[in-house]
Amino acid sequence: QVQLQESGPGLVKPSQTLSLTCTVSGGDITAGYYYWTWIRQSPGKGTEWMGAIAYSGSTYYSPTLKSRTSISRDTSKNQFTLQLTSVTPEDTAVYYCGRSRSAFTPTMASGSWGQGTQVTVSS
Repeated sequence: QVQLQESGPGLVKPSQTLSLTCTVSGGDITAGYYYWTWIRQSPGKGTEWMGAIAYSGSTYYSPTLKSRTSISRDTSKNQFTLQLTSVTPEDTAVYYCGRSRSAFTPTMASGSWGQGTQVTVSS
């Protein structure tokens, strides 16, 4: 079974870049036809789909976040990463990585997801 694990700093300063890595085991991030996805949850915004990178390497982003978001992958490590630039306290959330059959995955009702990692934006 596929397992996903988020990692990265739990505290990021305002205006800096949030960088998270998702390490995948039990599944190949290049295998069709899966999408490797980032979602976040916060009290203020609820569940928010951020974007995804497909098995092919194609990327997809939320219109509200695409100017600040970059998703990439390292196939040799079977990892994919999230970078969110110019963060503010509104970016404080629990961030989840997951695997889905669709690029746009608005909830975690389907697919496989990591346990999530808390990221706090504060000076």
